[in-house]
Amino acid sequence: MIFDYPSQRTERTHGPSGYSTYESYRPWLRDEFTFRCVYCLKREMWGQVTCEFELDHFEPQSVVPDRELDYFNLIYACSRCNSVKLNQGISDPLKILTSNFVVVLPDGALVSDNLDAKRIISQIDLDSPKLRSWRVMWMRIVDLANERDANLYQQLTGFPPDLPDLGRLRPPSNSRPQCIAMSWFAKRQLGHLPQSY
Repeated sequence: MIFDYPSQRTERTHGPSGYSTYESYRPWLRDEFTFRCVYCLKREMWGQVTCEFELDHFEPQSVVPDRELDYFNLIYACSRCNSVKLNQGISDPLKILTSNFVVVLPDGALVSDNLDAKRIISQIDLDSPKLRSWRVMWMRIVDLANERDANLYQQLTGFPPDLPDLGRLRPPSNSRPQCIAMSWFAKRQLGHLPQSY
C-alpha cells in the first residue's frame, strides 16, 4: 500500500560526517529516507516542481546545538510536517514510525499501540481529518492510475529519476562506506531497483 510505513531498522544505512553545513547531507538523507517524508510519507515525485522537502533535526538545534551537523540527528521531511514540528524534540522517527508500530487504515486513519509512535503522531498532527482525507485521496489516485494508466502509476509510485550517486560524493568522513553499494542509485546500476515502492 502506498502509505505503508517502512520496516523497523536498528540503525541507519549511511554514516557520512564532517560536512560544514547540514544541507550537504541532503543526497544522503534523500537516499536514507527513500525520497519521502519520514512523517507523512509524502513522496518527492508528488511535488517534483515545488521541491517541498527540508532537512530537520529531530533533536532541535536550539536544545542540542552540538548535534547541528550530526547526520544521525537529521531527517528528511516535507515542508508541512517540518513546520508543524518546529522546535519540538521527538524520538527518532526512523525507528518509531515503522510498520511494526503504525498502521494506515483504508479511511486514512493512523493506528498504533506504541506510546512513542502515538506521541509523534500527536506532535506532528499526522492523524488530523485533513491528513486522513489527503491520504485517502492519494490512495484513490494511485489505485486509479494502477487500473487505467501504467505510466502514471509508475511515475507516482516509482523512484525519482535523479537518484543521488553517493559513490561520487566525498564527505570528510564516512563510518559506513560499504553501504554506498546498498544505495538506490547502486541498485539501479545493477538492475535491482524495484519498479515501485
